[in-house]
Amino acid sequence: MTDLEIPLEKDRHAHYRFFEILPGLLSWALLFTPLVLSYINVTAAVFFVLLYLLVFFVRSVAYSTRAIAGYRAMKHHMKLDWNALAADLDAGKVLPKRTERPAWHHKNLRLLGTRSLQVKPSELWHAVIIATVNESREVLEPTLQAVLGADYDPKRIILVMAYEGRAGRPAERRVKELIKLYGDKFHYAMAVKHPPNLPREVVGKGGNVTYAGRALQTYLEKNDFDLDRVIVTTLDADNRPDRRYFASLSYLYCVVPNPLRASYQPLPMFTNNIWDAPTLMRVIATGNNLFYIVGTQRLHIIRNFSAHAQPMSALVEMDFWSTRTIVEDGHHFWRSYFRYDGDYRVYPLSIPIYQDAVLADTYWKSIKAQFYQLRRWTYGVSDVAYIADKGFWHKNKAPKPDVLTKLLRALEGHVTWATGPLLVYFAAFIPPLLHPQNLAANELPLIVSRVQRFGLAALLVTVYVCLVTLPPRPARYKRHRSIFMVLQWIFLPVTSIVYGCLAAFNSQTRLIFKRYLNKFDVTEKATVDESGQTHSTKADPAR
Repeated sequence: MTDLEIPLEKDRHAHYRFFEILPGLLSWALLFTPLVLSYINVTAAVFFVLLYLLVFFVRSVAYSTRAIAGYRAMKHHMKLDWNALAADLDAGKVLPKRTERPAWHHKNLRLLGTRSLQVKPSELWHAVIIATVNESREVLEPTLQAVLGADYDPKRIILVMAYEGRAGRPAERRVKELIKLYGDKFHYAMAVKHPPNLPREVVGKGGNVTYAGRALQTYLEKNDFDLDRVIVTTLDADNRPDRRYFASLSYLYCVVPNPLRASYQPLPMFTNNIWDAPTLMRVIATGNNLFYIVGTQRLHIIRNFSAHAQPMSALVEMDFWSTRTIVEDGHHFWRSYFRYDGDYRVYPLSIPIYQDAVLADTYWKSIKAQFYQLRRWTYGVSDVAYIADKGFWHKNKAPKPDVLTKLLRALEGHVTWATGPLLVYFAAFIPPLLHPQNLAANELPLIVSRVQRFGLAALLVTVYVCLVTLPPRPARYKRHRSIFMVLQWIFLPVTSIVYGCLAAFNSQTRLIFKRYLNKFDVTEKATVDESGQTHSTKADPAR
């Protein structure tokens, strides 16, 4: 079996360093390509810009189409009675109950006997690991209440509160108070303290949830649970599952062809506090919502993100999550992929897990926290070297064409993240600036502006989807707040460049110069109550 862990810095050979450098090298080169071509051959520069914008335009249209399809799927799945559908799976037939049963449900019933693992929804157990550092009770308690408020028997749920020892006694006391208050409502509940400064661990969520996962394994094996029938969901402190989540996850687990070689990705929706968040943070949060809605329609590129679920037996086989990266969620896809020699996939759930938009107790802190969060997400570019290393320099049976395809998609995605908006907004002005007498160069901005008008129509579609997925406006806000939710999109160029491009360039350039991110920047989470009062705690008391 391939060693799954990320190599230590001292063990990263020349090929590993090459693939660490490659994304940043390509991004910087692509960014300066219009300028360099304009000096060499202005016609080539014009052609390059037009070709890039044409590709970007086609992608934008496809993106808008998938946004509508993803939104419709979410709305449909939110209306279904998943417990009734699961009851049909238990019975092996359609039960006489008045509820909508989609065509794919009847197909799933017919195929039950062909599944590699014959398991019924009533045989499943759910374990929920909630990772916390120093989040306030106002953040943590609604998460527990959301789990308990699900359309699912809480006595079939095992709760694990994974808290950081470095957060000190106040955090420990807070967690234990919540366990005491809510623990008896679950089948079992425990608090697991992750000791600080364990060897070969970066300071991050991966070490915390892995330590908690091992404690959960001990409990399950001691009490003779079948690990194939335990599904583990990891949640951040602010992650509140929709009430349909556990029932729909149970259903999906029982109907997919090989549930042990898969993980299950619910829909992240940053809407808990979306009406309270500052304008720039709202644009980013609603844009993220849209990105993950679209992702449910792109099965070939979907990856683990934030809250996700996987069978306990699979987690044990791969020794849980990586403890050497600050992006343990996205990285976990690759860890699983190579553990099972490419026989691994992620199934999307069009059921939301609601999360917080970035909100600190001051505007400046929110701006800073948002950049740190996006920098952490873009640091997933570090997986490019991992994919190449495990796929081509370590013994494994993963199909090499598939590994290469996934490597190129990961590389292209991160390069586009860094360069896309900058090229779209500014590349067309470089050739006419350097060649003011050239006809083709001067026509370029005009052509681009016409293309962008069509692109604006695609943008309006995506904005519509973003607006209709918002929760109701809280009573403490006036109607003009709703108008601001529409007008805020004029800041999209600002957020896409400052928080998208610059964060991506920051991460990629760090890898070029071996300035690795070895500490998880905990996002400060402030909450606003019904009276409008803000409650916040220091995100990471150890800093």
